[in-house]
Amino acid sequence: MAKTAIIYSFNSNKTAKAGEKISKFYGEDKLEVVNAEDITEEQFLSYDQLILGVPTWFDGELPNYWDEFVPALEDIGMKGKKVAIYGLADQLGYPENFADGIGIMANLLKSRGAEIIGYTANDKYTFEASAALDGDRFVGLVLDQENQARLSNKRIENWVNDLKKHFK
Repeated sequence: MAKTAIIYSFNSNKTAKAGEKISKFYGEDKLEVVNAEDITEEQFLSYDQLILGVPTWFDGELPNYWDEFVPALEDIGMKGKKVAIYGLADQLGYPENFADGIGIMANLLKSRGAEIIGYTANDKYTFEASAALDGDRFVGLVLDQENQARLSNKRIENWVNDLKKHFK
């Protein structure tokens, strides 16, 4: 059986709460929960399947804990790894770089050979631009707790059900 982890910052409130919900829907006994702020390259590579919590900070940036891990990611091969990414973003406050963190991470991991899964529709969002778009879909699950909190639980549930079809 494939080894699966969900990795997010335990100190990033909204991302952590979403991660807890994802874990619950996925089955807490079926994955390991890891703090993104403490992850090592060796630990990261020990998983076959990864669910990453990658919120967008400021004007389309990765959070500092992921940004500091990027040099390690640039030097590793991800061939054979399946990766799903979720993140929080604010479509009204930052419409010109909505959910860019998800797109930045997906592009980096894809360039290293990872298979990105968990694409979602971009309907029911209003924004100008997003690095998280691949064609007309997001490369992961986008949650907007600032403006659409009432939609998050259903989006998480649907996304996790889709992930279960792709993860072993």
